[in-house]
Amino acid sequence: MEQSLEGLKVMIIDDSKTIRRTAETLLQKEGCEVITAEDGFDALAKIADHKPQIIFVDVMMPRLDGYQTCALIKNNSEFRSTPVIMLSSKDGLFDKAKGRIVGSDQYLTKPFSRNELLDAIQQHVKPAP
Repeated sequence: MEQSLEGLKVMIIDDSKTIRRTAETLLQKEGCEVITAEDGFDALAKIADHKPQIIFVDVMMPRLDGYQTCALIKNNSEFRSTPVIMLSSKDGLFDKAKGRIVGSDQYLTKPFSRNELLDAIQQHVKPAP
């Protein structure tokens, strides 16, 4: 049985407005509360304020890329256990390995489907008791 995603706080960090909007629309339909950020700096400020339960981060972003953003999230004791899913248009082994090194929990290749997004959430977020 699929768990309900009602009220789940999900953060989408991507410099593409299209990706942010697509993911946001899709997740809001499932009842998620969606926080979006356009780059790592924007995201880090919002993470502290909103405390998302799962974070999707684009690899290729200006200023602070996805790997750096993930490393910063995972180096913070308060957010170390928050699942971070990397989003990338590159599907290389090297990219996936690099994602693992910085502590990401999963790697999704863009364009991702609705099911891939929801499966990633189901897989990493434990339902609230």
